[in-house]
Formats: sequence, structure tokens, C-alpha cells
Amino acid sequence: MNEPFLAAPPPRWFTIPAHRPFVTDLAKGLYDALAPGGPEALSDAIVLTPTRRAARALSEAFVEVAGGRPVLLPQIRALGDLDEGEPPFEPGDLALDLPPAISPWRRRFELARLAADHAPALGRSLDAVQALELADALAAFLDSVQIEEAGDLDRLDGWVESELARHWKISADFLRLATQAWPERLEELGLIDLTARRVALLRLLAERWRDTPPEGVLVAAGSTGTAPATADLLRVIAAAPKGCVVLPGLDQDLADKAWDKVDEQHPQGAMKRLLARAGIDRRAVRSFSAPAPGDARGRWRRRIVNEALRPAEATADWLDQIRQLKSEGAAAGVDPIVAGLDGLCLVRARAEEEAAAVAALALREALETPGRTAALICPDQDLARRISARLARWGVTADSSAGSPLAGQPVGALLGLMTRAVVDPLDPVLMLALLKHPLTRLGLEPEALAARVLVLERYGLRGTRPRNLAVIARRMASPVDSDGVPGRRRKALDDADRLLARLQRILAQAGEAYTGGDATPGEAARALVQAVEALAEGPEDGDLGALWSGPAGEAAASLMAALIDESDGLPETTPTQFAELVETLLDGETVRGGAGAHPRLKILGTLEARMVRADLLVLAGLEEGVWPAPAPTDPFLSRPMRAAAGLPPPERRIGLSAHDFAQAASAGEVLLLTCERRGGAPAVASRWLWRLQTLARGAGVAIPGREDLLAWARALDAPIASPPQHLRAAPRPRPTPPLSARPVELPVTGVERWVRDPYAVYAGRILKFRTLERPGEPVDARIRGTAIHAAFEAFAEAHPDVLPAEAESLFAGLLVEALVEAGAPEGRLPREAALAANVAPWVIEFERRRRPGAKLLIEQQGRHSFKTGRGEFTVTAKADRIEHRGHCADILDFKTGAPPSKKQMESGLSPQLTLTAAILHFGGFQGMGETLPGELVYVAVSGGRTPGREEIRARLDESLNLALAAYEGLRKRVERFEDEATPYVSWAAPQFIDSHGGDFDHLARLWEWHVIGEGEAEGGGE
Repeated sequence: MNEPFLAAPPPRWFTIPAHRPFVTDLAKGLYDALAPGGPEALSDAIVLTPTRRAARALSEAFVEVAGGRPVLLPQIRALGDLDEGEPPFEPGDLALDLPPAISPWRRRFELARLAADHAPALGRSLDAVQALELADALAAFLDSVQIEEAGDLDRLDGWVESELARHWKISADFLRLATQAWPERLEELGLIDLTARRVALLRLLAERWRDTPPEGVLVAAGSTGTAPATADLLRVIAAAPKGCVVLPGLDQDLADKAWDKVDEQHPQGAMKRLLARAGIDRRAVRSFSAPAPGDARGRWRRRIVNEALRPAEATADWLDQIRQLKSEGAAAGVDPIVAGLDGLCLVRARAEEEAAAVAALALREALETPGRTAALICPDQDLARRISARLARWGVTADSSAGSPLAGQPVGALLGLMTRAVVDPLDPVLMLALLKHPLTRLGLEPEALAARVLVLERYGLRGTRPRNLAVIARRMASPVDSDGVPGRRRKALDDADRLLARLQRILAQAGEAYTGGDATPGEAARALVQAVEALAEGPEDGDLGALWSGPAGEAAASLMAALIDESDGLPETTPTQFAELVETLLDGETVRGGAGAHPRLKILGTLEARMVRADLLVLAGLEEGVWPAPAPTDPFLSRPMRAAAGLPPPERRIGLSAHDFAQAASAGEVLLLTCERRGGAPAVASRWLWRLQTLARGAGVAIPGREDLLAWARALDAPIASPPQHLRAAPRPRPTPPLSARPVELPVTGVERWVRDPYAVYAGRILKFRTLERPGEPVDARIRGTAIHAAFEAFAEAHPDVLPAEAESLFAGLLVEALVEAGAPEGRLPREAALAANVAPWVIEFERRRRPGAKLLIEQQGRHSFKTGRGEFTVTAKADRIEHRGHCADILDFKTGAPPSKKQMESGLSPQLTLTAAILHFGGFQGMGETLPGELVYVAVSGGRTPGREEIRARLDESLNLALAAYEGLRKRVERFEDEATPYVSWAAPQFIDSHGGDFDHLARLWEWHVIGEGEAEGGGE
């Protein structure tokens, strides 16, 4: 300041220009003016800031300007931003005459009950989640009315004009009912609405300070007075004997004609309304900051930003304004546009991931300089979290004002999982998620718990979804003995059984709240808390570990306590509805904790950025729809209705966002970051960027970029073009195991896999790898194929000769029974029953046509051995069905998918049936002797529009030749692989990769070498 700020008579209105560090200048001005009067002079002062974070920043600024010397700080209080929901300053006994405020959770739940009770006015009924959503919208409406002190809600009828659509009338009817019932409910509870109490406190505070001003210095700094109560309090403070108001970034250089055009969407709109309400001319507002050396660049930056954001109606004279700026700069010997753009740069990223990388690199670069500070300002919390994750790559944790959703914290995830497990207690994926959760202990030490979970997962929960606990018990009754120690295995299985039983008891107890049908959210929440505490309990009674500790634990405990104690207003819920309710509440809760954060790095919301400044500011999310966000949609009131109610237009939010942007963009070093695409769709750069660029182009210059940052971001995870040998991708695997390890016996299906994918034979037959089924394995084509085989086998064994009259219903029943045994979920059984009923007539017709003159042999085992250079090789087969007709035998194979083509059979790519025919020809099937192969048939059974197809691939006159050709091909293959130099390559027939995926493709790194160009067929593998 050029003079003591209290020297002028009241009212005293000041501003700190946008290019100046607000809290630093404020602290320095107060310290320089008051500290010489003794420590009491400073400590007696009262400084009101908009938010608590701004109060903390001001405290830090006082320590900085004091040069590290001890200092008694002023009484710094958060005035409370009503729009942001922060509590206001409550001095002395002001609040004694006011009822206590209803807690936020209680208010939300009570409004939900009110919404559910009056939902018929909207022509609908609501469940708990829908009631909560409508309650949030109703709360926003009530807050808006109370903040703006819009008047009597009884005048709702006057807000609806006759020409408006009928649904607005329905909305007004609902609001009338709700706003009449809400005050009555508050009075019944002896409470007051939170926002109404805040407004009343501000009014009482203004009245007291008007009548009895504080004896010490009184300063309100950083607020734009958007709420009428706040604006009137600021007017009282400015008129106090030792009071003043310090505005953030009032534009004193904007031409009067342009100032007259300032509207709700303009950065200066809020302060224009404030000054008009206070009766203060803009010219009467003085600068609080004293000129500083090197301040010229910042002053030009502020001028450029303010000119770029001037009202659209006042941009016709932009070229004149540019000429005027240049003439002012010429007097100082500088180009004002170039000087103003110095330190400002613009980066256009391709998409959010690249933007996150650029921002993280810029922040990381700033931290390389000792003492240098950096801050990210971003209204898009998802992008802010991406940037935080990128910073964590270098071990840098930022102090983020946004926090993170409670649903993403361990305790939040556990609560969500438990609610879903109560709905579906036999879901193996949910059971494993609960058992493997880091907070789960179940009374055991971590090592013991992990061992039991591993056994339960491997033997009991992998595979198709169990229909009941008995299925899991059967699976665990006789698992494969992998360690050869039956006693140890049995004990491990018994321990796993007890673990499963304990988990199921916990889930059953959690579900007892719904014994009588629906449950109140309070009852369900109490049962949920007991369940998660039983999961988290350690070896010692009452030891819950870290379940409710830390910021996330405290937030979760508060949420559960609110549901238990204050959710009487919510409708009763089913288990599924309660799970959705808990997930909604968890997603809406934010956990904030700055522990371990870097002291020179901050991630800020736009409101905090008004007062907090850093050496480097990164402004991210500068796209339309993000910053600025679109004008909010009011679900209850149209624009004319809002105007009739005296409520502000939705565009006011855009004006506040514009002010925040102007403040931040006027800092010394700023990186503006925007994306060309968001969510995969093209994005439009923020209107403020367009204006800045247009102004710069009008002056013949361009906003500088940071191509180096873009290059770094794109190179960060890019593959190296010519990596050194030790970093190059490994080539296609070509294992050559010793001859003694190579298989000497294969089934015909294994031979088919050998032809297509030798590596699969290497992994399965030589390395002895076995695929593990996924928990909750879906009933896919493989399992349906097993059920089809089982149904045909059971039907043929039960009725080998004469078909019964009810054959169709019997076969359909057998098929459904086989699917149930295979693990088909109950919800799919109606569909499967319909498919079975559709396919049964075709099957019976098929049986009646093929059975005459044939002896059916079902699931027959056959084998044949031949001499090789190393000894003997055996090929085996299990024929789905052989129809022995005396002189020959037809071979049938049942498929649920597309069977191999005849060309594939003839080429040797699909030798299953032809090799089975060869075994039949050489007498490999017991009790049949050498038999001439007849028809080779694939039976495709689907149950769909075409229920089944009988596809004959070879008839009697050609099947023997095909069988002998396949047999000779097998002999040659065996001979080739008896050479230890012959490798077991992955996918020797790569043209079938898409249609015949293998279980071991990931081990062979199939897509790695296939994508980079080594996917051609390799004759050497054959």
C-alpha cells in the first residue's frame, strides 16, 4: 500500500490486482501496518476469509512475511462460502438465540422421506436411491432460496406462468407440498435448516458490528459477496471505524462502456453486483498492494486477460484497445502484448491421458528447483486424480483439496462388497473379494488366512458358480492330491471349510435384517456394520485393525452412524436397493487427507485458487463443458420461474468460474492445458482460450507453447525405436525339450491341437501345466457342450432300442438336468429350458432316422499304437457315439458350436474324426475288431432358430482313405518331433488364431510377437 490502509475515512474498499499473490500481499500489508504497534495490534485484528483453506494459506503467508520470526497471528476466521457449504464465523453468543442446525446427513435423509411422501404429486413412487436423488435436488432448491432470501415460498403459484409446459405446473405443485411440510418437520425436531441458520448468523453478525463495531482492525478479504447476506456484511465491515474489504482482482482498467456491459457470465459480474449493492463506485476502490519491482510484466498480463474476457458486446473496439495498449507500452519501452504473454504458455494434448502426463511433467519440472512451488488448478476431479497418479510414479504426493471418493478407499470397497454379498452370498467372486480384502482378518493371522483362502479358492470356488453350499462341499471332498501328503491336505481342506462356514454365517447374519421382507436402512446399516466388523476382527477380541481409522475410516464410520441413527426418513429397502443406496452414498463422500504430501505442491479447486498462488500454476481442464461447466439445470424451476422467484440465473456460476480463471491466468508463470478429445469424442477448447488467442492474433503474436513437454509426455511410455539387444522383445518361443520329455501318447483332440498349436502340447503335456477355471466360470459353449454330451449319453443308455412316447420331454428334461449339474445359474434356466424344448423334437427325429439297423456304442474308448524310431507312439480316442452297422460303423461327434469344415478335415487341420476312424479300422475299439469306417458325422446342436444340423463330412466310400491319410500324417509328425531340433512353436497355423484361441497363448506371448510382425506360418514348426 502507498499509505496506511486505515488512513482514509470509511467506507474502505480495496482490491489486490489479479497478477499479485493475494494472501502474500494481504499478509504483508497487515503486518507492515500493524506490527510496529506491538504484537497485540496484530493479534487483536480480525481477518475474515472465504474458506478455511484460504485461512490456512493466510496463516502461512504471515509466517513468510515475518521472515521466520515469531509472530502473533490475527484472528483469522472463515467467513463461510454459502455456495460451497462452509460454516460461517460464529463470534460470541450470536448463535444462542438460534435453534441448532440439522446435521447434513439428517437433513438429507429427512428430505428423502419428504420427497418419497410427496412423490405421488409427480405421478411416481420412489425407492431409497431415487428418493435420495430427489432430496438432493430439493435441498439445492431450498439452499438457493434461503441464500438469495427469495421471499415467501407460499407464492409458488405466481412463479408459474400460464404459457409454460404442464410439467412445470406439476413441479410447482410438488414444491408447494414439500416446502410446506419441511418447515413443519424442522419445527417438530426443534432444529433449523443449515443454510437458513448461516444466513441468520450473517445477518446477526452484520447487525452487531453495525451497532457495536469491534475495537480492533476488521478485514474481510477474498470474498465477492455473491450471497445478499454476505454482501451486506461486507458493507458493514467496510464502514466500520477500523474496517476494510479487500476484493480479489477487481478490474479497474476496464473501460466504462465495457463495465456497463458486464453481466452474470463476466468475471467481474459478482463484484459489480457487490459494489452496486454497497453503493460504491468502482473508481473509489483503491489498490491494497504497493508497487513492486518487476511488477510490469504482471500488470500487462492482467490487462491482456481482462481485455480478452471483456463482455462480448464490448469487443467491437478490440483493435482500438490493442493500439491503446501498444501506445501505453511504447511509453515504457515494451510491447505490452509480448510482455503480457511472457510466462504464459498453451499446450494442446490429444486426450486426457496425455494431458495428465503433460501436467505431471510440468509440476515435476518445477519441483526440481529448490524452493520453487507449483500448483494445479483443475475443476475436473477425474483429470486431477489422473495427474496425481502420474505424480505418484515419481513418489510425489500432492496436497489435493478434491480428495478422493470414499468408494475407492479400502473401507468403502469393503462396505460395498459386503452389501453385494448379502444380495448374492454364493457368488464366488464376491466371496473371494471379501476374503482377500486387506482389512479382512476373521480372527486369524494374515499368513493363516491367506493359506486357507488359497485352498478354498482352488478346490471350492473355481469353476462354475455353485448352486448351494453342498456343491462346494462336494468339490472339496476329493480334490487332486498335489503334494502327496493326504493328512496335511485333509487338514488344509478342513480349515478352508471352517473359513467358508464362518463367512457364510456372517453373511447370513447380515441378511437377518430382511427376515420379515424389506428392512429400514437403519436396520440394514446396523447389520452391515456388524458384518464388516466380524470380517475385520483380529485374533484378539475387539481388535478391528484399521477398519475405522484414518480419514477414510472416520468418513465411513460417520456415514454408517448417520444411516443407523438418522435415516428414519428413508423408505424401506430390499437387499439390492440397500446395496445401491450404500454405493451411491459411498460415491458421494469425499476423503481428504494431506498426510505425506509434498510441501511445495498443491492441487486446488477453482475457489481456493482465488487466494493461493504458486511459482507455477497449471490450469487444466480448459474445455467447454469442463471449465466453464455448463449452466446447471434446475429440475424444479424453469428460467422464467427462477426470475419470478428472485433467484439468480444459472449463468451466474459461469461468471464466478470466469473470475477464478482470470485470477489464475494473471499469475507470473502459467501453463494453460486443454485436450483435443475427451472421452473419445472431439472437445472444444474453453471460450476463454479462444478469446485469449483471438486477442493475441489481433496483435500479430501467438501464445507460446511447450512442445518439449508434449514430446516428453509422448516419449514417456513410447516403445524404444531401436532398443539395445538386452531391451528388445523376446522372439517367438521355440522350445526344444529333450526327446525323453516328449509325449509318446496323445488323444485325437490333442493331435488336432498339436497340428494347430504345438506350443499348447508342450505346455500341457511336457510342462504339465493345467488351466485353472475362473471363479464363477460362466456357462459358456464348453460347458453347454458337456451338458449336450451328457444328455445324449443318458438318453441312449436309458432307451437303447425303442424310443418312448414322451421321448421329447424326456430328452429336454435330461438336457436341463445336465445343465443344472454343470452349474447353469438359476436365472438362465428358463432360457435353457426353452432351448431344450426347441431342440428336443429335432433330436428325437434324428434318433428315429439313424437308429434303425445300428447298434449304439456311447462314449467308447479306443487306442492304437505304432512303432517309431524311439519306440512306440499311442493315439487314443473317445468317440461320442459309434453306430455299428455290421459291415461298417459310423462315427458321430456332437458339437454346440460350428464344426470343422470338410476342407479342414481333408487338409489334416482337424483330424479328430479321421484319426478316430483309423483307430476303428485297426481294431482299436474293444469288442469291435477291425471295422470299416462308415460315415464321419458332426452333429451340431444349438436349440436356436435352427435347432440342430447333421453334417456328414465323409461317407463310406471315402472315409477309409481319409482315415489312412490322417494316420500317415500322424506318423510323419511323430517322426519329425523325434528330432530334438524340431521346436514346439506357438500357432503353426496362425490363420486360426481368432477362431481357436488357446489356453496357453499368454505363456507363448502370442499377441506380442504376432502383432510386431512375426506371425507368419513357420514350416520349421511342422
